[in-house]
Amino acid sequence: MISNRSAKWIITILSIVVIGLVALMYSGFGLRETFDSQYPDFDKSMLPLCNALLNSFVFISLLLAYRAIRKLNIKVHRRFVFSAAILSTLFLLNYVFYHMISDSTKYGGDGILRFIYFVILLTHVLLAIISFPFILYTAFLGHTMQVSSHRKLARFVFPVWLYVALTGVLVYLLISPYYPSAH
Repeated sequence: MISNRSAKWIITILSIVVIGLVALMYSGFGLRETFDSQYPDFDKSMLPLCNALLNSFVFISLLLAYRAIRKLNIKVHRRFVFSAAILSTLFLLNYVFYHMISDSTKYGGDGILRFIYFVILLTHVLLAIISFPFILYTAFLGHTMQVSSHRKLARFVFPVWLYVALTGVLVYLLISPYYPSAH
């Protein structure tokens, strides 16, 4: 079994690598042009919708995990948390893929909606970055049945993860009118 200290080191390294790769994806690594020339008929416009759906399912999974643990059903709670983690991983992979093969979309709204969009986007991104290692460590504590520590950390991590999933959907809904249309 992995010690808490080892788990913290592994999670720290994994978090730095993942956050670094996400930051690098905006360069595209020259993939945009290559991808477009090799797959000219690929409809990239579906990928942001897939991300919004994945975030929606993460949100629902987290709510169901919370409901299960309130009923003291640990087995069901674990399944829904695992589902949320897998869905979040799929989201992250799809998000990185999309941004490596697509140009960034600029928000075109104005007025108060523009302000709301950027506040939601900023809090979404910052909390996603900050919460990532804490989500992993909370899951580790739960998996290793360190219930007291898991419960203490989950009280903070759960609402943040829930917020990140919900605001991911809101960001999509607000920016979706400005995505380039398919072909």
